Amino acid sequence: MATYEDTTTYPFGIEELDFEGIHDRIRTLGYPSFRSKQLIQWVYQKQVESYDQMTNLPAKMREELARVLPLDIPQVSDRQVSKDGSRKYVLTLADGCQVETVGIPSHDSGADGESRRLTVCFSTQVGCPMQCAFCATGHEGLTRNLLPGEMLQQILTVQRDFNARVSNVVAMGQGEPFLNYDNFIKALKMINAKEGLGIGARHITVSSCGILDGIRRFGLEEEQYTLAISLHSARQDIRDAIMPRCKNMPLTLLKDTLREYYRNAKRRVSFEYLMIDGVNDADEDLTALIRFCKGLHVHINLIPLNDIDDSPWKPSASRTLAHWIESLNAAGIETTLRNSRGSDIAGACGQLKNKQRSRI
Repeated sequence: MATYEDTTTYPFGIEELDFEGIHDRIRTLGYPSFRSKQLIQWVYQKQVESYDQMTNLPAKMREELARVLPLDIPQVSDRQVSKDGSRKYVLTLADGCQVETVGIPSHDSGADGESRRLTVCFSTQVGCPMQCAFCATGHEGLTRNLLPGEMLQQILTVQRDFNARVSNVVAMGQGEPFLNYDNFIKALKMINAKEGLGIGARHITVSSCGILDGIRRFGLEEEQYTLAISLHSARQDIRDAIMPRCKNMPLTLLKDTLREYYRNAKRRVSFEYLMIDGVNDADEDLTALIRFCKGLHVHINLIPLNDIDDSPWKPSASRTLAHWIESLNAAGIETTLRNSRGSDIAGACGQLKNKQRSRI
């Protein structure tokens, strides 16, 4: 299993705590339980940015909370808007670390002309330890894990900027979620909870490179979250080359673990497959993928490779994509082509690296 060293040392505030932790801390400070409910509502539903705005809390309590439990709202250090309407944010956290978040409005709209869905692609770590060759974040390495509140504040930042409720979230930003499992699951429960963001579990998607222990634990969670596996090759030698930190998690074990996941969770898994010209898109790659999917309950998202700096690789040809989709569907494997949003602002799959626009 891939491992990491958590380098979190900064003395954080409320973002360290899930809802149970907030209740415990407020009780420890000597305040009644209804005060913690008010605090949660102010931070995660009313989206205030300062204790001073929490007008139904006593002034003395607000002063104490600001001192012992700081409310640190990420600062938007850079914001870019794509021609497709997506928005990418570089957020600076309390300790100066930066992460990227992407807001993606749907193309369809209601009778009022407003977007029906707003999806947020959020990060779970500052950087990433997985070192996938096609991913800009992997080239940056891992700085530290994100805390539960830091993940939620990414979503709240997008809500404030769009002035719209987020309907879907995907943990497909920077980081490997299952290498920050405890903080990550706390964040998902807060996102799902009525007293939190109230987003249905089926509208919450988690993307993993295939951390086996994480998949097993995730399959035992009660909530109906959706799991996506970044597969990118069903040939061991190719996957080892482009996803080197997955070498000790061979495809045979991954398949066994996904079978176990389905037995426990009864939920279909999605495979994310980046199509890279001359690397993983030959006929033998297609045959291997069909063979790997046999006996699994899966859906495949084919994704044309997005450009990243200094990469020699190119996306597969359109005719190759069409051939793969036709062949996979003919084999009884539901397959769709996923068009990445925000590629013109480096906000698409594999492009996130906290890169700000030049101010010159």
